[in-house]
Amino acid sequence: MAVTPPSLARIQSFTFMGIDALPVMVEVQISSGLPSFIIVGMPARAIAESRERVRAALSAMGLALPPKRILVNLTPADLPKEGAHFDLPIALGVLVAMGVIPPEATAPLTALGEVALDGTINPVRGVLCAALAAVSQERGLICPASQGAEARWGHPELNIIAAPTLKALIGHLRKEQPLPPEPPPTPQPPDYGPDLKDVKGMMQARRVLEIAAAGRHSLLMSGPPGSGKSMLASRLPSILPELTPAEMLETSRIHSISGLLPAGRLINRPPYRAPHHNTTLPALVGGGPKAMPGDISLAHNGVLFLDELPEFPRNCLEGLRQPVETGEVTISRAARHTQYPARFQLIAAMNPCRCGYVHDAERACKKAPRCAQEYTARISGPMMDRMDLCVHVHSLSPLEISRAPTGESSAEVRTRVQQAYDRQLARQGACNAAMPPEGFAFEDEARTLAEQAALRMKLSHRGITRMFRVARTIADLDAATTVQKQHVAEALSYRNAL
Repeated sequence: MAVTPPSLARIQSFTFMGIDALPVMVEVQISSGLPSFIIVGMPARAIAESRERVRAALSAMGLALPPKRILVNLTPADLPKEGAHFDLPIALGVLVAMGVIPPEATAPLTALGEVALDGTINPVRGVLCAALAAVSQERGLICPASQGAEARWGHPELNIIAAPTLKALIGHLRKEQPLPPEPPPTPQPPDYGPDLKDVKGMMQARRVLEIAAAGRHSLLMSGPPGSGKSMLASRLPSILPELTPAEMLETSRIHSISGLLPAGRLINRPPYRAPHHNTTLPALVGGGPKAMPGDISLAHNGVLFLDELPEFPRNCLEGLRQPVETGEVTISRAARHTQYPARFQLIAAMNPCRCGYVHDAERACKKAPRCAQEYTARISGPMMDRMDLCVHVHSLSPLEISRAPTGESSAEVRTRVQQAYDRQLARQGACNAAMPPEGFAFEDEARTLAEQAALRMKLSHRGITRMFRVARTIADLDAATTVQKQHVAEALSYRNAL
């Protein structure tokens, strides 16, 4: 049955501002005039090139563009737009304007996807974010077939059309050959990563790791090369508390907008990011021409591990100071300001000096101890002040490595950590690392000790606050309702212990 071409076709899509999907209406008009294909509305280069991909895809299906003036307008016109995901809505708009697809078939839908030259619909970034936005607008979603499972996490009742090719999508919208409905997503078992039982001995380091996990505290480990700092850090995610459904969705949205979300799976465990020390500021904090999220946002609700901390560029370390405090990062450009969540747990490791053996008289270099002072001076005082826990990791002797008993497994430690974390949620609705200490209950002796030690150690206001938070976490691990003297004493032992 022939379809009467409308004077103007409209297909909704999205552009992305951070992890938010903003609606964009793709308007297509075919009118008399010299043959041309024009795209307006502040399109980026990838969108401007859509006309050639759409032309080739239609040609592969045996369709040709009419020899007329084709005008594509992306509205609102003053909003910058970028991304190859506009290929599909532009192609659909052209097909509706040509009379190939009835307008009512696409009216309740929104679309995104990249169109290949042979008509295949390729995956794009941000499908999960678009699915959530489509749910809020009570619309259906057209997306690439390979990302239908990802879109399904948006809502169980969301109308999803996951099309493998443009030809198959046309057949579905014309009700000639319907595509199968997208099935419910299959939850995947969590991957806890390396197990803590692989760590032999190192009881103090294991204890500090457990405290850090229970309260989501920042941690700095110092020790000679090969002492196990990186091994400990890589096992921290295995003992962290489980993510809530809201945290899973928020974390997965960041990975979706970055194109890093595993096919059809949510991030169901705290993410772990370990950038190399030659990283750049945009890669770490976020930025670049497209204002993409950096490692600190990809580590949202998880762990950011910085190995060889003094080797990182100074501007990268200083760029972490504000996100560590606020839990978010704002990337400013002339045209817009993009904000990403960045509530991460900072874990860092470093050698005590450049050679790494300043505490070993037989192996230390000739510059010791001056080399240690110069090396640690690369980390600014304000950055060091943001470390809740500091611990020196000692090397084990060959005898200790050979005969040390196997420690507790991650599952055993994670049980205690989860119980302590649940106590925090029940008391204040958030982890201790994110709370002001004014609401914590301290015994008189504990508060007196904290005040005297803070005066003697010359702790800053931030340092005192962080020490109180650590003491509260230690008390939670002991299932104590109030912070006691021994909890404060242990917290003080981890303050500037390097």
